[in-house]
Amino acid sequence: MHRRTLIAAALPLALGLCGRVLAQEKTAMEKIRANGVLKIALYKDNQPYSDGTLSHMTGLDVSLAEALAKALQLSPSFLPFDAGENMGDDLRNMVWKGHYLGYGPADVMLHVPVDKYFMGENRQAFIFAPYVREHLVALYNPKALGPVSSPEDLAGKKITVEQGTGAASAMMGYQGGLLRDTVSLYKNGMDAAKAVLNGKADAAFVSLAQAEAAIFDLKLDRKDWAFAKLSMPGVPPNGWPLGMAVKADNQELATLLDNALDTLRSSGQLLAIFKAHGLTLAAP
Repeated sequence: MHRRTLIAAALPLALGLCGRVLAQEKTAMEKIRANGVLKIALYKDNQPYSDGTLSHMTGLDVSLAEALAKALQLSPSFLPFDAGENMGDDLRNMVWKGHYLGYGPADVMLHVPVDKYFMGENRQAFIFAPYVREHLVALYNPKALGPVSSPEDLAGKKITVEQGTGAASAMMGYQGGLLRDTVSLYKNGMDAAKAVLNGKADAAFVSLAQAEAAIFDLKLDRKDWAFAKLSMPGVPPNGWPLGMAVKADNQELATLLDNALDTLRSSGQLLAIFKAHGLTLAAP
């Protein structure tokens, strides 16, 4: 038989096999459903949002992740990870590619800034569903310090910040180092806040969530403390919204999670989760 005749005879069979293979290929969401598990990437050492070990993660993002997975009728499985040098690295490692050490990617990552520029720079991931707006505050005792409305009001005062953060850079660099000599660095923002609550410092420049969580953890009355927003270079005046990220081609999962978040919000469950952690649900 001529070679062309053989090819023509074999082509329908090959196309049929290919069609069956394509028909059997599951979508990303179908694979998740088949496994019955939603893999969720959460930052390590990110109190009060997520902290702990693989077997015992705690924090607001943990509670939110559990609620979202339940809404999708899936079991949550956490992938805690250390923050990379930048958020782009974190999205690559935990959302759309996987870490070079062999773990990930997850199905969804929480605590992702919902920012148009950042989204444009990371198109391999789809960022969506902001669930809270975070911002930096100066936490202090108004009875001991008086009113604070600008960084200059903290001159000569003992100030605490979380090391390696934008808050630390802003405070240390303000006005050429006006406050640098009285700034102390702490491992995390909650410890920085607790130094103020325990009377070891005058003010802490931390996130509102860190300040509130520290007060809640020490069982103090929030009304006894003040939270001042300070206008400083490098500090977003309106804070920043936090949301989720999935791989760019998994729009189906994004839609389901977005709808689940809307349900949690409208039912009051999202607010209840925040209150259970002593945090304010600031509209994103």
